Amino acid sequence: MCASGYDFAAVLEWFAERVDRIILLFDAHKLDISDEFSEVIRALKNHEDKMRVVLNKADQISTQQLMRVYGALMWSLGKIINTPEVQAYIISSLKKEMPSVFGKENKKKELIANLGEIYQRIEKEQQISPGDFPKITKMQELLNGQDFTKFPALKPKLLEAVEDMLANDIARLMSLVRQEEAAMPSQTVKGGAFEGTMSGPFGHGYGEGASEGIDELEWVVGRDKPTYDEIFYTLSPINGKVSGASAKKEMVKSKLPNTVLGKIWKLADVDKDGFLDDDEFALANHLIKVKLEGHELPTKLPEHLIPPGKRNLVVGDEE
Repeated sequence: MCASGYDFAAVLEWFAERVDRIILLFDAHKLDISDEFSEVIRALKNHEDKMRVVLNKADQISTQQLMRVYGALMWSLGKIINTPEVQAYIISSLKKEMPSVFGKENKKKELIANLGEIYQRIEKEQQISPGDFPKITKMQELLNGQDFTKFPALKPKLLEAVEDMLANDIARLMSLVRQEEAAMPSQTVKGGAFEGTMSGPFGHGYGEGASEGIDELEWVVGRDKPTYDEIFYTLSPINGKVSGASAKKEMVKSKLPNTVLGKIWKLADVDKDGFLDDDEFALANHLIKVKLEGHELPTKLPEHLIPPGKRNLVVGDEE
């Protein structure tokens, strides 16, 4: 519910149901999809067939760059619009519940009616965020016309291969795209009414969200660290660190989408070792709180949020 007093997502869906085409406009020089834009796209999740993507300023990049941009953008959108692994788990679960001979139709009706319980079971078993599941009512409509016995069996190795591609191959592609973006000259509008509008404490959002504590001497995350430490030590850290699997079990309790939690993990894993120590775990929880309070996550971890013991490490990497 937004400040205007109406459900913005519901309004978007109302329009989406009545239009013939939905245009998503992206800039070829800036591929990061903001959290607000992600929420808009998710509101249109059941209307992918109407969506068309327009890549602005595509004529200003080379063919090779365009291919990289295209691949990276499709991957980013795919993580928001479609969650194929979730669909696979749902279909597999429905197939397993079906009787081999008698009572198929009655069992199908029962499974569709209890789809919410199936969602909850899959969420717990696979550690999937609730935000990644398709809308129950829409899924129930689609399932009504399907023969559950003809659903294909789940192929774990195929899902593992897809996850590996997304985690490694596409991650390297995204890194190349960002390097090319960083090498391009800035196109920021300067002068006139734009001069000095983001200066000092009068800039938009200064001291709020991820910018909270920007002008304080103490690490702002330290305020709530005792609370986060209590949770951290319940996860049985080894050599002072918790694994990604252990941290995930706690982070998904926020009910934020996996795409958002993945971004938080990358920001919080300051030393990039694939584990979180107590400071990094506290940072992850701080960023979760920032997001739950409705603020945008930073694309790069601000210096004031870097754990004090790791600031020299980060500066050394940049040099």
